[in-house]
Amino acid sequence: MKLPFAQIDAFADRAFTGNQAAVMPLGEWLADEVLQAIAEENNVAETAFIIPDASGAADFELRWFTPAVEVALCGHATLASGHFVLSADPAREGVTFRTRKAGILEVRRDGPKENAAYAMALPAYPPEPAEVPGLLDALGVGLGETLYHPNGYDLTVLESAEAVLAVRPDFKALAAIGHTLNIVTAPGTGTDVISRVFAPAAGIDEDPVTGSAHSVLTPYWAKRLGRDTFSAFQASKRGGHVACGLAGDKVILGGTCVTVIVGEFAL
Repeated sequence: MKLPFAQIDAFADRAFTGNQAAVMPLGEWLADEVLQAIAEENNVAETAFIIPDASGAADFELRWFTPAVEVALCGHATLASGHFVLSADPAREGVTFRTRKAGILEVRRDGPKENAAYAMALPAYPPEPAEVPGLLDALGVGLGETLYHPNGYDLTVLESAEAVLAVRPDFKALAAIGHTLNIVTAPGTGTDVISRVFAPAAGIDEDPVTGSAHSVLTPYWAKRLGRDTFSAFQASKRGGHVACGLAGDKVILGGTCVTVIVGEFAL
């Protein structure tokens, strides 16, 4: 069996930046263990699988796998999936995806088609203040405000961008906490907000640019900044910019994509 796939850099304005996602369209779902094995073979942060949505609720069904686990929400691979569909059909202005745990997500063009710029709607996950035992020690920081969202996302707020850049986590200790995402943030310098995101419990020590983390960051910073739109930068080695907006119970994230590989997966 040969399956088409593309590797796409999401939240990226040029190749080798942003976050890598493999996107694979299927006619029907393969066995879960096969999907997981494909994601492990691809060995990028996420592999997104899409099939036509027979229910009529959306255009496609969408699932995401890291090399280790299936996840409940992945923003950058949703953006990459939108780019995959929309770049193949210039007449389309948007595409919807039905997911198993995050509802129906949408990616729409945001500007001229040739710019590969999109606006993506994800659920908003407002975090609440919470003590997370062992989190500050695992991050290697002495002080920080800690918050949590029950989807398994913790948020640590530091005083400065420099403090965020200086974080050197104990990844084994973070993985033992067992949360899907460990987000660290502070006011930015060149942007309103800076962040880094660690996900060792999901098999990824540091994620390059994380859309789902901005489902948490957006409601937090919108409230703190007193406005519904702001600019954000995730300061990984690859790095990526995210335009953030809050619209009721949704976050609207803006970014661009670059396709870097198109090929076939031989199974």
